[in-house]
Amino acid sequence: MTLTTAIARFRKYAYRRAKYHLISPQVPEVSEVLQGKTAIVIGSAPFSSRPAGWNESFRVITVNASQIAAAGWLDQRPDITLMQFNQVEGTNASAREVRRVLENQRTGKLIVLHWRHDLRRLEQGLGRFGYQYDDLTVMSRYERIALMRKITGKLNLELEAETKWSNGIVGAALAIASGAESVILTGINPLSTGHAYNDLGHSRLHTAMDMDALRGFLARGYPIFTADRHVAEKTGLPFWSGQT
Repeated sequence: MTLTTAIARFRKYAYRRAKYHLISPQVPEVSEVLQGKTAIVIGSAPFSSRPAGWNESFRVITVNASQIAAAGWLDQRPDITLMQFNQVEGTNASAREVRRVLENQRTGKLIVLHWRHDLRRLEQGLGRFGYQYDDLTVMSRYERIALMRKITGKLNLELEAETKWSNGIVGAALAIASGAESVILTGINPLSTGHAYNDLGHSRLHTAMDMDALRGFLARGYPIFTADRHVAEKTGLPFWSGQT
């Protein structure tokens, strides 16, 4: 790292830390949906599973286009969807693919992460690919930082892409913060490559951070499981077999 790069990084760190403490953001939660429920968080890894004991009382959280990734077994609209801001207006191949597969799909509560513009522009952007929702809200960078700090005990100011947690991990943290009785992950495998809904084969930027978060969840005694047996074997997460 050059001196110029180090100075720029320090300034970025100092600015974000000062802003975080100045804002003192609220920790996001959706207890009205998840309190006391079994929550399943569906990611976009190439393989996902319908969890044992599945019934209408389960609450479903999807990430970006993962409701399409799980279309083979997910027979209801998600209760909550976390969508990265770039999926709405981004021009790269991944963002275009997300909009293509989500065209005219629907969710319950849509939470868009890091949206920097007004709500009308967001509504218009979602309308262009016909994505529908019952409720729309945004989660700022600093609210996300506050959420992850509460659940992991770590203040991560997200200075680089590699130091961020993935949105699937954020979804799990949101479920924990919202009082879910159990949190089941499927299609969330930090060690995998690519996404189930496209063949772009993108590697994952968040492997180390996500593995660190999963270990932290277990160490803190959170009720977190995976419905994917191969993920349980590789990560140490307990396998969900219909526990109550």
